[in-house]
Amino acid sequence: MKASLILGLLLIGSLHCAADTLPLSPDESAGKRLYREGVSSSGEPIMARVGAAGMLLPATSLPCANCHGTDGLGRPEGGVRPPELSWSRLTSTYGQRQINGRNYPAYTEGTLARAIREGRDPGNNHLDPAMPRFVLSMNDQRNLTAYLKRLADERDPGLTPDSLHLGTLLPSQGALAEEGATVAAVLNGSVARINKAGGIHGRQLRLTILDPGPDRISAERALDQLIDQAQVFALIAPLAPALDTQLVSRLEQAGIPLIGPLSLQGTAQSSRQIFEPMPGVREQLIALADYASASLRVLQGPTLITYTEDPGQRLAAQTLSQYLQDHAWKNVSLKAYDSAQDELPLGSRSVFYLGCGADFSHLAERLQTAGQVPYLFAMSNQVAGDLLQVPSGFSRRVFLSYPFVPSDWTLAGRLALTQLREQQGLGGQHAVLQVGAFSSMLLLSEGMKQAGRDASREKLINALEGLHDFDTGLTPRISFGPGRRLGLSGAHIVTVDLPDQRFYLVAPYKPITATP
Repeated sequence: MKASLILGLLLIGSLHCAADTLPLSPDESAGKRLYREGVSSSGEPIMARVGAAGMLLPATSLPCANCHGTDGLGRPEGGVRPPELSWSRLTSTYGQRQINGRNYPAYTEGTLARAIREGRDPGNNHLDPAMPRFVLSMNDQRNLTAYLKRLADERDPGLTPDSLHLGTLLPSQGALAEEGATVAAVLNGSVARINKAGGIHGRQLRLTILDPGPDRISAERALDQLIDQAQVFALIAPLAPALDTQLVSRLEQAGIPLIGPLSLQGTAQSSRQIFEPMPGVREQLIALADYASASLRVLQGPTLITYTEDPGQRLAAQTLSQYLQDHAWKNVSLKAYDSAQDELPLGSRSVFYLGCGADFSHLAERLQTAGQVPYLFAMSNQVAGDLLQVPSGFSRRVFLSYPFVPSDWTLAGRLALTQLREQQGLGGQHAVLQVGAFSSMLLLSEGMKQAGRDASREKLINALEGLHDFDTGLTPRISFGPGRRLGLSGAHIVTVDLPDQRFYLVAPYKPITATP
C-alpha cells in the first residue's frame, strides 16, 4: 500500500511535469498572440473602446499584456492595479473581491466574454474605467479564453525547474573581437561562480554566445537565432552596435529582458525591457560639459566638437552640441575628424572628442604642433588606452569621464573581480566593459532572486524596476524605477598629470538632471 502510494505520487509528479511542457494548440497560440500583441488570427484589425466616451483605438496599442503582464499577474501602473488573470483565480468557487472591496461571483466563459466586451464583472458591476472593452469575434474570444486557461502553466522559454538559459551577442572577429572576448570571459566566469554557489533558486545557469557578424543583417539573424531557436530567457551584456533600434522592437515583440551597458556603444536604447548598469555616451558627455561650465568657465568658446565618421558618434556629437547651446555655450561647432587630412580647425578654447584612442592622441599632437593647447574632453572608455601618448603640454588640460573610480570599489567587489580576472586570464584591459558585464550579471542574479522560485520574465522586469541603491561593489549605487532604465546617470570627472602619469579626481559622481 505504501509502495503504491509512493508510486502514485511519483506518477502524479511526472504527469504534472509533462503537462507543463505540453505545447500550445493552434487556438491557444492564436489566443496568446491576441493577449500579448492585440492581433487577431484572422488578420483583421481588432479595436477597443476606451473611457466613458468609448473612443475606438487599435488593440495593438493596448493589448492585455500591457497591464496584466505576460504572466497574467498584473502590474500597478498609473494608480491602477490590474487583477490576476489565471483561470484558477477567475473561476474560483469562493467568489471574487475587487480592489474597491465589492464582491462578485466566479467567472464563467460567458461572463468573461462579457467582461472583455462590455467591461462588466459577473455581478454586472462596471469594471475599472481603465479597462478597455475589446471588439472581438466569437473565434477570437474563444482563442483568448483558451489561452487564459493555459496562462498560469505556461513557463517562459529558457526557464526550467533546474536551469536558466541566458544568451548574448559578442563578436569573435573584426574590430571588436578583443572587446567581445573580454566580455565573454567575464560572463563565463560569473556564470561559473553563480553555479558553484548553487545557482539561483536551485537553477543552474547556461550561457549561449553567438557572433553577431559584420553587419545589421547578420546581427538580426543571430538575435533571431537566440530568441527563436535557442529560446533564451534573457539577454546579458551584448556587444552588437549594428542592431541599433532593431534591437528594441525585437525584444519588445518577444517580451525578453536585456541587462547590459548598451548606451556605452552609442545611441541610447529606451525600452521597458532594457536595464543598463552604466551611464551612456550622452550622460558622460553632459557630465563633462557641466564640469567645464561650472569649473573652467569656458562658455564663451570657441568650442569644437569633433568625432570620427560614424553614425553613432555623429549623433552623439549633435546631441552634445544642442545641449551646449541650450545651456548658454557660445560659438559651438562640429566637425568630423580624419587623421589622414591636414585640415584642422584651430583657435578653440575647448575640444570635445568622440572616437578611438589613437585618433585622440594624434589630434592632441597636431594641436600642440600648431601651438594650440585647448582643454580636451573625452570619455575614458574611448581614449584611456592611448592616453599616455598625449603630449605632456596637455597635462591637467585633459578631462575624462569615468563611470566608476577606484574609490567606488569595496573590498568585496575588488576581491570578486580580481578572482574572476585570475580565473579567466584577464588583465585590466577594457575595465569599463569588464565592470559593465560583471554588474549586469549581479543585477540579473539579484532580480531573479527577488522574482522567486516561480519566476518569469515579467517578474524579473518588475523586480529590477524596484531596485534602488543596489551595491555592485564596483560602481556608485545603481537605481532603477518606472520609466528609469539607466542605473547610473552621471560620471566622475578625472584630470591627468601626464609627465607623472597620475590621475586626479576633480568632480565625483553626481546624477545629471538634464532631460533628453
